[in-house]
Amino acid sequence: MAAAPPPTAPPPAKEAPQGGLLRGGARGAALGAVGGAIAGDAGKGAAIGAATGAMIGGMRRRDQRRREKQARRNYQQQQAQAQHQAALGEKRGAYNRALGAWLQGRGYTVR
Repeated sequence: MAAAPPPTAPPPAKEAPQGGLLRGGARGAALGAVGGAIAGDAGKGAAIGAATGAMIGGMRRRDQRRREKQARRNYQQQQAQAQHQAALGEKRGAYNRALGAWLQGRGYTVR
């Protein structure tokens, strides 16, 4: 009779969305407008801020997707290893039973 494999952790949950091009661009535009107004050209500051914010938002999104992909890979590897260990345990048990039967057939006492 095969033993059930040990319970494993649930699959990784997706992270809450971070930044992104639009959100990062909007934040950057707002900060850039403030900085540009101080320097005397709010429009130019907003444009620079929007471009920078969009770039940073895109980088955050890319990093988030990489982390999620790595978490899925780790989860899949853990699942595969758990299945492999369960299969090895079953094979080891079958081998030990066969060896015990063979030894008993030869007159040895097996616990």
